[in-house]
Amino acid sequence: MAIADLVKSTLGPKGMDKILQSTGRGRSVTVTNDGATILKSLHIDNPAAKVLVDISKVQDDEVGDGTTSVVVLAGELLREAEKLVNMKIHPMTIIAGYRMAAECARNALLQKTMDNKDNTDKFRSDLMNIAMTTLSSKILSQDKEYFAELAVDAVLRLKGSTNLESIQILKKPGGSLKDSFLDEGFILDKKIGLGQPKRIENANILVANTAMDTDKVKIYGARVRVDSMSKVADIEAAEKQKMREKVEKIIGHGINCFVNRQLIYNFPEELFADAGILAVEHADFEGIERLALVTGGDIASTFDNPESVKLGHCKLIEEIMIGEDRLIHFSGVAMGQACTIVLRGASEHVLDEAERSLHDALCVLSQTVNDTRVIFGGGWPEMVMSKEVDELARRTPGKKSHAIDAFSRALQAIPTIIADNAGLDSAELISQLRAEHHKENSTVGIDVISGGLGDMQKRGICEAFKVKQAIVLSATEAAEMILRVDEIITCAPRRREDRM
Repeated sequence: MAIADLVKSTLGPKGMDKILQSTGRGRSVTVTNDGATILKSLHIDNPAAKVLVDISKVQDDEVGDGTTSVVVLAGELLREAEKLVNMKIHPMTIIAGYRMAAECARNALLQKTMDNKDNTDKFRSDLMNIAMTTLSSKILSQDKEYFAELAVDAVLRLKGSTNLESIQILKKPGGSLKDSFLDEGFILDKKIGLGQPKRIENANILVANTAMDTDKVKIYGARVRVDSMSKVADIEAAEKQKMREKVEKIIGHGINCFVNRQLIYNFPEELFADAGILAVEHADFEGIERLALVTGGDIASTFDNPESVKLGHCKLIEEIMIGEDRLIHFSGVAMGQACTIVLRGASEHVLDEAERSLHDALCVLSQTVNDTRVIFGGGWPEMVMSKEVDELARRTPGKKSHAIDAFSRALQAIPTIIADNAGLDSAELISQLRAEHHKENSTVGIDVISGGLGDMQKRGICEAFKVKQAIVLSATEAAEMILRVDEIITCAPRRREDRM
């Protein structure tokens, strides 16, 4: 539960951030609001607490957002369960009650979802609302409309695939967050070599991972016995010749841009420049893989049969300046869905946090494009669920009803915490919220900005149904898992057999 309390304060639009300082060398500092990031970096001894960390990780991988909510909900379920266990109710009964309650909560949400996938304009505004809701609890909340626009554009270009690989996020310190922009195409964080063409139209790109530095004899580790200096020159000439042949093979592919993962020496670079080919060396590995993916080429490492190598294509390669760095920009790439989001910001920490927030938004949006059901946010779904669950508890005979009741109290904890973090009177707000929700089809939730109740529909505060569903189900399962445990046993380490 201590863990749930730790992340509690980061929940909601007025949630605070945490500074994480690593105990390792270099004492690296991270400032973050993302539940999963905080929990990943914690150093935890208690095995039960590790379960909570795991569910937040899974939530992060699965839907990208709601990492904090999962942990808080699981913590509240455990807190309620503790009271029940003290009342001498068996954990298995509690688990059975939680199971029923979770199922009921999910159905309650299902009935209330909205789905606008047929109407594109409406769906786009839904996506914008979801993105703004996701970003409002993060560092980007000041410019959330701007970033929501970026995220929605990027995700709609994906046309329904959840592969976020083709959205590249580049971080460049300098400027303010507002200077960030979305660029169709692909940007490689490298300079163009000397004496090479600065812009190429209709480029054929060969992406390679091969050594282009064999034109000199490497003195270290090579032992060559020769009887005169001229022999050494012969060997060098032979090496050079080998290199030249390799370059000619590469040029034989009919390319005008060559991107290599490893370094390219002066000699082959000169040869490429003579042939009018742009050669890029030392491209980082992610950049290379993504470039190959985006331009539709393969990564080659041998060049003997040009016909089997797939080349990448793009309309235009040119050099652009961002801040004071020069980058290579590939536009009009084969894979139309690719794009690059360039983030600008005051410092590395701001950029890292902005990247995490944007990543959350992108994940949620790409999931929503697939599963288009949308619900309101701001503590509204929790109240809907807890109202249904309450009614279930009244209908259920036996001890289980206590557990179901506890589940509904735990659900109400999330709006309570959202209100608490905003410094509002949570008890007062929650009771008003409850009263509102007993009317039919109410869309009222907590409006943190005005400090009272607000209509979520007018406010445009939405969340993806998939995220909420994942939160409820995984929190219930985690709580269940911890409840099943009655004691923690530390085992002796495995004996190592004497090898000697």
